[in-house]
Amino acid sequence: MTTFSMRQVGGAALLSLTLLAPLAGHAAQDAQVTPRKLAFAEAVSADTDLAAYYRARDFAPIWTGTDTTAMQRRAALIAGMETATAHGLPEGKYNADALIARMQGVQTDADLARMEIALSRIYLDLAGDLATGILAPDKVVPGILREAPVRPAAYYLDGIQSADPAEFVRTLPPQTAEYLGLMKAKFQMQAMVDSGGYGPQVHAEILRPGDSGREVIALRDRLAAMGYLGMSVTATYDATMQAAVAAFQANMGLEQDGVAGPATITQINVPVTERLQSIVVAMERERWLNMPRGDRHVLVNLTDFSARIVDFDQVTFQTRAVIGAKGADRETPEFSDEMEYLMINPTWHVPRSIVVNEYLPKLQQNPNADSQLNIMDSQGRIVPRDAVDWRQFTRANFPFVMKQPPSNSNALGLVKFMFPNKNNIYLHDTPSKSLFQRNVRAFSHGCVRLQDPFDFAYALLAPEVDDPESFFQSKLRSGTETRVDLETHVPVHLIYRTALTSAKGQIEFRDDIYGRDALIWNALAAQGVTLDPVRG
Repeated sequence: MTTFSMRQVGGAALLSLTLLAPLAGHAAQDAQVTPRKLAFAEAVSADTDLAAYYRARDFAPIWTGTDTTAMQRRAALIAGMETATAHGLPEGKYNADALIARMQGVQTDADLARMEIALSRIYLDLAGDLATGILAPDKVVPGILREAPVRPAAYYLDGIQSADPAEFVRTLPPQTAEYLGLMKAKFQMQAMVDSGGYGPQVHAEILRPGDSGREVIALRDRLAAMGYLGMSVTATYDATMQAAVAAFQANMGLEQDGVAGPATITQINVPVTERLQSIVVAMERERWLNMPRGDRHVLVNLTDFSARIVDFDQVTFQTRAVIGAKGADRETPEFSDEMEYLMINPTWHVPRSIVVNEYLPKLQQNPNADSQLNIMDSQGRIVPRDAVDWRQFTRANFPFVMKQPPSNSNALGLVKFMFPNKNNIYLHDTPSKSLFQRNVRAFSHGCVRLQDPFDFAYALLAPEVDDPESFFQSKLRSGTETRVDLETHVPVHLIYRTALTSAKGQIEFRDDIYGRDALIWNALAAQGVTLDPVRG
């Protein structure tokens, strides 16, 4: 019998199979079949991709050899399993001690064959979870219209056979500054969970500079626990506490007035476990985007109501944004695409859902309602409003389209940024400028409105036009709809992060405005991701 020692994790026997097919039934017909061959055939037959991979390499072992390279691969797998929880993976799924004990229990060649396939399966599960996430994003939340960049088994199996298997495993998770910052925040937040949380909550509607008493002490203690305030015994809302509150507000996306009003106290009172959940969900979301995002790309974080242009990992332009209102038919989806062109002085082609659900009922009450919109027939002719009995139509049989010609009052404003997609989502200007002064900016039908669309356009055109501002303004002054193609398409990523890191490496949080992260956390918990319970 062969013993699978902890050091060799493979014993003296080598796995050298010459089966012509991975099916046990076929192998049984071979007079030279050994129990090990039968075990290998049985273990691998249920997995077509794995069977094909091993067949292509003449069933040479990856893990169970006695050579140094096989030992390095086993060590890399064990090390990866031991760090799984640091990445927010299910603790019970990757139990390194249990696997080592199982390897030590190998006695026969048949055991060795089964262990070879078991190690590959465990490794492929781990590699996939680390690289592209535990969940299929489009199966968890209807508003997530992206697929994780799942890679074939051969990519991971080839990688573990590289010169440095441990380094290959280490580079499987996203190597972005954001992911590394989230990992650091997770470690710190887990330590806070283990130490008992942030302390008693603040039971006050509003606290201002100059206030004192028990609730100010509770505010002081929670700010100190979160790292915004040094150790203090003051019971007065002094200038130091005001500065700490303002810093906290900045990291929550709130107005930075240094006054602990209702919105600030709500955020102050969020339990540390909820913050940790947000971080774990953000890490999973980052794994869903573990792919090249473009040296230059546009990043729209829906929860942050912001749009950024990112050049070589540096934010070079940022503006406020308005996103879709709450509700299944208006919420802005998450997906990635490529911006192809700008439309200056755009015509608004009103989506049919808006036409029949919003404008048709108005027309039936008053034919002259929303007169800024042209009603067009199938031939492109304007339909006189007073020549039609609008009451005869329903949502199902309304035969016309509606358009708004270019103007300062156009719903799209004076420019829109197109990345053609089946969801009809794009970035655009808006005449409703006052909405950008709101802290929560979810008001649109789903598209993303920009506060500074002209500057956004100048930044986009800068690599392609010598004087982007003059170029843009000349097209704008014409008053006619003008398409400007981008010579180099720019990737656009619409994301949703309630936990994110700042340029200074601090952890920030935003509200789960659409409730999507709650659904993702529930799905992660169903897969075995857990947090230690704690109050506060």
